[in-house]
Amino acid sequence: MAIPKDLMYHKFRAYGFLKNLRFFDPFLILFFREMGLSFLEIGALYSIREISTNVLEIPTGIVADAYGRRRSMLASFASYLISFALFYLFPSFGIYALAMLLFAFGEAFRSGTHKALILEYLHIKGIEALKVEYYGHTRAASQFGSAIAALIAAALVFHTGSYRIVFLASMIPYILELFLMISYPKELDGVRVKRARGGMRQIAGQLRSTTLNSFHMLRRGVLLRGLVSSASFDALFRSTKDYLQPVLQAQALTLPILLSISGNKRVAIVVGVLYFLIYLGTSFAASHAGMINKRVRSLTRAANMIYVAGVVLLAAGGIGVLTSVYLLSIIGFLGLYLLQNARRPLLVGYLSDLIPRQAMATGLSVDSQLRSLFTAGLAPLIGFIADHLGIGQSLLMVSLLAALLLPATGIRAQAPIRHYDQ
Repeated sequence: MAIPKDLMYHKFRAYGFLKNLRFFDPFLILFFREMGLSFLEIGALYSIREISTNVLEIPTGIVADAYGRRRSMLASFASYLISFALFYLFPSFGIYALAMLLFAFGEAFRSGTHKALILEYLHIKGIEALKVEYYGHTRAASQFGSAIAALIAAALVFHTGSYRIVFLASMIPYILELFLMISYPKELDGVRVKRARGGMRQIAGQLRSTTLNSFHMLRRGVLLRGLVSSASFDALFRSTKDYLQPVLQAQALTLPILLSISGNKRVAIVVGVLYFLIYLGTSFAASHAGMINKRVRSLTRAANMIYVAGVVLLAAGGIGVLTSVYLLSIIGFLGLYLLQNARRPLLVGYLSDLIPRQAMATGLSVDSQLRSLFTAGLAPLIGFIADHLGIGQSLLMVSLLAALLLPATGIRAQAPIRHYDQ
């Protein structure tokens, strides 16, 4: 069955494209380093973001299911915009911590909620069987947005000579996202509380039903293992991926070309071009997730193999830094980006088979919550080791830790869980 490329298909892809026009992504660690922060302080900011997201994840998932997913998305992008303004205007660790808190608020309201909007749409159209391919297409648009963002960010940094401008520029696509969310049809909100007499009783009943489903998800062994597998791999990726930036900076400063250009501008060119190529690759990987799903004998086996390969590539990235063979490190990170974007649609499809549709936003928010919890623990640890032993040792040590935990992250097929109504 072919994917129907109707108006909502293009809106979903536009959402992904605009959402990933985060011009700060390719330069985030370099921005913090330019502002004088240590790797441990950077890890602490990442931890603040992840812990805050962790605390907010379940309540915002419940709010999305109970009050309307579109409203949650509007609140998300408004919070992002305030966060970007703080990063741009007030360069200090304390303000950055507040900005990270607001960023986490945006992440908590967004993550899981938009996936639930897509899955609700597929249910209405009767094409739920296409969820892996469909989500892969929307994720491909997201990664293409990241590729374009890398080039635009590089041009901005090259023109200004500073990394701060990327936060101001990121506000433009997120304002457009607000208008896009308003245009989504109301029926995608799913089953929600009506504003009528007895509304508080309905609210309490919906919250009770959704909370019971959330706890039941965590009690079901096969789903818990799936959530841990999904969240731990994403956390491994999220807590290490930005260390590609200082690797590229070191590579750029050692290249025997562009010597007439100042340091930051030379780094901007190298980082922008390489991130553009990386995100083109990840866009291709995400768009072909459905093909991967069809060709492999087992979705679970493919996901497990990708996990192992990701750990190996992360170790290669650390070895490349230790030996000053930066090309090996860059290849390792590139492979990790590709695998993460091929694996994510597979895991979303796998989890959506286990989570009841009525609690889909909550279930996917549980996934995001676990990911945030794991990332919050890893990020400061990686930063601490990087400050004292170096980036290479840090990457290698965390890859060894992930290798030790491989037996606990394998997934297997299982029937869907039962939904507990109020």
